[in-house]
Amino acid sequence: MEYHNPVLLCESIDGLDLKPDGVYVDVTFGGGGHSKEILNRLGENGKLFAFDQDKDAQANAIDDERFVLIPENFRFIKRFLRFYGIKKVDGVLADLGVSSHQFDEAERGFSTRFDADLDMRMNQKDELSAFAVINKYSEEQLSAVLFNYGELRNARAMAKKIVEARVEEKIKTSFELKTVLKQFLPAAKEHKILAQIFQAIRIEVNQEIEVLKEFLSQMPELLNEGGRLSVISYHSLEDRLVKRFIRNGLFEGEPEKDFYGNFEVPLKKVGKMIIPTKEEIKINNRARSAKLRIATIA
Repeated sequence: MEYHNPVLLCESIDGLDLKPDGVYVDVTFGGGGHSKEILNRLGENGKLFAFDQDKDAQANAIDDERFVLIPENFRFIKRFLRFYGIKKVDGVLADLGVSSHQFDEAERGFSTRFDADLDMRMNQKDELSAFAVINKYSEEQLSAVLFNYGELRNARAMAKKIVEARVEEKIKTSFELKTVLKQFLPAAKEHKILAQIFQAIRIEVNQEIEVLKEFLSQMPELLNEGGRLSVISYHSLEDRLVKRFIRNGLFEGEPEKDFYGNFEVPLKKVGKMIIPTKEEIKINNRARSAKLRIATIA
């Protein structure tokens, strides 16, 4: 099954500062590219756990006794690792992008290129789909989704148009949604705006922001002293959360300072943010918006 080339492969795994006999987690397994490289660098006593809730990813499971693939959402990372007797790990890798496989499978509804049922569920057992968001959310809810997750200035007008259109007939496919919103899609910016609309709906369907917050909040307890967190994000909403949590240990506001004006945070950043080289972007266009941040237990 064709999956994408792993983005920032060497940089993200170098960031884990692997110990040959350490315990590591790849929370976004996908095609297994990052996992394979981690296993290449582990010794025979090392262990790698991977998470992926998409049933398509199960076909890529690696036949290696050091490897375990857990078919669950990584928001439950601590809970499921406990089933295997793991309370602490030496490093965690997260590549937060949607896989090329998910974009390329037309029927999944992730891509603006294909006319497909409005779905966008990463876990196909979940009840909430893009169809439900578009056809059942109130105008106010839709407006909030498009504004907060798509950063669309026309969010309110778009939501109003969707609600008006679905009174006549339910909006079932990606091309039907495009047709409804065509007045907001000038030719020069059509691709960019559609990508923002689809991103907003996908984030809502998969609760991506809540999942990321829950995941990051578990890192201080899960990582061993000196353990590393390596996170690749693809849009500003995710990157902002990762950056703030590493800097402040919070997603909003500032941490409380002591009498001397100092504050303690659980994580400490390692090096500067890393972006792909021009060469990598040329080979793999998907890498163009990627940002890698690495942290360790302070």
